[in-house]
Amino acid sequence: MHPIRSASTKTRAFGIVALATLLALPAGADERRPGGDATVSKPINSSVFSHPSGNMRFERQLDFRIGDGIFRKLWASSPSSTTSSDGLGPLYNARSCQSCHLKDGRGRPPAEGETAVSMFLRLSIPPQNEADRQALESFVRTVTPEPTYGTQLQNFSVQGLLAEGRMDIAYSDVKVELAEGETVTLRKPSYRIADLNYGPLHPQTMISPRVTPQMIGLGLLEMIPEADILRHADPEDRDSDGIAGRPNQVWSHAHGKAMLGRFGWKAGAATVADQTAEAFAGDLGLSTPLLPQTSHGECTVAQRDCLNAPTGDDPDENIEVPRQMFDLTVFYARNLAVPARRKSGDPAVRRGQALFAAAGCAGCHVPSHRTATDAAHPEQSGQTIWPYTDLLLHDMGEGLADNRPEGHASGRHWRTAPLWGIGLTRIVSGHDFLLHDGRARGVLEAILWHGGEAQAARDRVAGMSSQERADLLAFINSL
Repeated sequence: MHPIRSASTKTRAFGIVALATLLALPAGADERRPGGDATVSKPINSSVFSHPSGNMRFERQLDFRIGDGIFRKLWASSPSSTTSSDGLGPLYNARSCQSCHLKDGRGRPPAEGETAVSMFLRLSIPPQNEADRQALESFVRTVTPEPTYGTQLQNFSVQGLLAEGRMDIAYSDVKVELAEGETVTLRKPSYRIADLNYGPLHPQTMISPRVTPQMIGLGLLEMIPEADILRHADPEDRDSDGIAGRPNQVWSHAHGKAMLGRFGWKAGAATVADQTAEAFAGDLGLSTPLLPQTSHGECTVAQRDCLNAPTGDDPDENIEVPRQMFDLTVFYARNLAVPARRKSGDPAVRRGQALFAAAGCAGCHVPSHRTATDAAHPEQSGQTIWPYTDLLLHDMGEGLADNRPEGHASGRHWRTAPLWGIGLTRIVSGHDFLLHDGRARGVLEAILWHGGEAQAARDRVAGMSSQERADLLAFINSL
C-alpha cells in the first residue's frame, strides 16, 4: 500500500480562497479557447484533433491538406514503382506517421499477443569513452547508442531482412488506498526484449518505453518564448516549494545549435521540425533535409545487410523525404489545432479547477502562456494559450523512473505533459492510456503514479473526498 498524507489545513484554506476567486470570474474566462485564435470549435468526434488552426487563411489550408496526405501515406521499401513513397526502413516501427499517431492522437501499449505499432523502446548505454562523453557535453547527442541496435528497437523490417526484436510487457498490480476507504489498483509494467536477431545487447543497455503523444498544439508550444519557460525553472528549488523544474538542452538540426528542448517525453527535441526529422529517421527509416545520413535508418555496422539494402533517395536531393515534402509535413504538424474547452462553466468543473490549484498541480502544469510574435507563423503568433505545462523536466520519483538519462534529463526526469485535449483521448484514440508508457488507465491512475517533486500534490489528491476527486477529474477532463 502507498502511504497517504492528508491534505494540510493550509492547503484546504488555500483551496477555499482559490475557489472564491474562481467563482468571481466569468464562466470559463479566457480558457474556452485554449489555443487562442487558433482554437477550433468542431463537432466532438474521432477527427477532432485533425483540424487546421482556426485562424488559418484559406490560401494556406491547401498546404495543410497536402501535409495531411503525406502524414497518412504508407511508405514502401526500395526499389519500388512508387518512387515518391519508397525508402521505408530497412528496419522500422511503422509505415506511416498516421500509424503511430492514429487520428493525430496518442498511442497505446500493445494488447497481449499484438505487435507494438504506436509504442516502442528507446535504447542507450552509458558513455564508454572520452568521445562519447564529448558528444554528450557538446549536445551532438543526448544519449550514447547501443552499439548493435542503435537508439530505438525496430520491430519490423523490409522483405529479406530480420526485424531487430520485439518488446514484451508484463504487468503486476499495485494497490493504493485513498481517503474514504476507496481503493485503486494500478498496473506496474516490466519490459524485456525477446527474439533479438543481431546478437546480444550491450550488458549496460538501458531501455525506456515510449507511447506516441498526441499532436495538437505543437506549433503553439514552439512559439512560447524561451525566457517565459526559463522563468519557471528552479533547478535548485531556491523557493523551497519542492518543485525544481529544469530545462533540457539539445542539439537542433533545424538551427544548427544547442537549444531548449520542448518536445518528446524528456524534452529531447527543440523544434517541430527536429521532432519530425527524428521520427522519420527512427520510426520509418527515412532521410530528410535535417538528417540526410539516415537513408538506412538506424542501421549499425553490426547490421551489414541493412546497410547494403537499396535506399529511396530522391535523385536530385539525395534524401528520401525531399525538402518540399518535409516542409509540408512540418507545416501540418505545427498547425494541428487545439479543440475548444467543454463544460468550462459547469459548477463541478469550476470547483475542480480550484482544487487543481490548491493541490499544487499548477506548480508544474502551468496553465497559461503568451506566444511570441512572428510573421512567418501567423497562426501561432501573439496568442494567449492554455496548455497546462511548463515544458520543463521534473523528477517524478522512482515509480515512473526509466533509469535512462537523456541530455540533461536523468532517469527520473520527465517533461511536464500538456493537458489540453486530455479529456478527448478516448473519443479520438479509443482508449484512456496515459503517461509515457500508457500504464495509467485514466487520469486518476496517472495522478497516483506521480512521485518525486509531484508527491505532495499526488498525496493531496489521494486525501480528497470522493466528491472532491470527482470534481478535480471533471475539470481535467474538460481541458
